[in-house]
Amino acid sequence: MDSTFVAALIAATVTAAGWIANHVLSARGDRRRRQAEARLTHVENQLEQLYGPLLFLVEEGRSAFHDFCDTLGRNYVFAAGRPLSGEERDLWLFWVDHEFMPRNEAIQNLLSSKTHLIVGDRMPESFMAFIEHYNSWRVTHLRWKEGGVPYSWHSKANWPRSFETEVIESYGRLKNLQIQLAGLVRGIEA
Repeated sequence: MDSTFVAALIAATVTAAGWIANHVLSARGDRRRRQAEARLTHVENQLEQLYGPLLFLVEEGRSAFHDFCDTLGRNYVFAAGRPLSGEERDLWLFWVDHEFMPRNEAIQNLLSSKTHLIVGDRMPESFMAFIEHYNSWRVTHLRWKEGGVPYSWHSKANWPRSFETEVIESYGRLKNLQIQLAGLVRGIEA
């Protein structure tokens, strides 16, 4: 065999191998970039459409509840064996109709319309506790408003503080993940 031919064959083989390796690595990088971009898009949707609005509503509700307690002059509304006075009840019902119930309804609407954005593979227990709190209160309050059926002026299930915690912590984890994925996407693109 001619040495020129062998040299050309070796050069062609090395070139082809280099091209194939470059193509494989480039395809792998493209696939990683697309996966990171898709994950980043999903995380951004979770933040924008569910956890951001939930965080706002939870924080706004917490602030409103503290404002109401300040109005009462104490840090609680209901205490065992201590019913609300007529004036306190009227004030409470005003806040319920104009502040607390509308916000709970907004939270329920978010959860029911954006379940695909909930972190994890199942509905968190704290979200289920919120639904129980909201539904029991909404129905008994409506029965009182529409039919005069007396009730205890609050939900049978207390406001689940674990719901607040879950929303706040999930929002924080998603923000951190968003930052990491954005850096990864930028790093891959560079």
